[in-house]
Amino acid sequence: MYLPKHFLVEDQNVLAQLIAKFPLATIVGNVDDYFEINHLPLMLSADKTKLVGHIARTNPLTKVAESSKPSVTAIFNGPNAYVTPAWYPSKKESGKVVPTWNYAVVHAQGTIKLIDDAHWLRDHVTHMTNIHEPTYQSTWRLNDAPEEYVLMMLKAIIGIEIDIQSLVGKFKLSQNRPAQDYAAVVKQLEESPKEALQEMLKYMKPS
Repeated sequence: MYLPKHFLVEDQNVLAQLIAKFPLATIVGNVDDYFEINHLPLMLSADKTKLVGHIARTNPLTKVAESSKPSVTAIFNGPNAYVTPAWYPSKKESGKVVPTWNYAVVHAQGTIKLIDDAHWLRDHVTHMTNIHEPTYQSTWRLNDAPEEYVLMMLKAIIGIEIDIQSLVGKFKLSQNRPAQDYAAVVKQLEESPKEALQEMLKYMKPS
């Protein structure tokens, strides 16, 4: 990933917050000379050294985990937004401005392994469900489903664990613009009713 220093974020707590808020990762691995790409939610361990999730047993990602080079990259995409040069005060001064795209992403690189353990899987799925259900003001729990059905579904999946070797963020948030342009972008985001721009504002102007 192209990563100029002014966009680099290494604060592990900040990166963990993005992962928790935007848990759907794009996982890229290599097997048999082709890229295996998957999209699935992952959870970061409390010590920020591992990512855990689950996949279907028939998912080709299992081949990556069982290969001689089980290296993967998990990409977490946070908010993103188009930034028009019309917002920049510097446009009036020189006209030398162009559009850009602001975004916040986290890359986690590491090695993936499979976890084929029924108790681990049940605990994992229960934990993931309990984390995300309140987001929708729901009280659904895994035990609400018939036990036979739960057991059948658990048999169809396998756990994955990514041992993180590198965790880094790229937060491209107009840091390379003059202070007056940066402030103008923030002001425009504050005045916008669009949800995507309000999410971007939280990263450009953290509370």
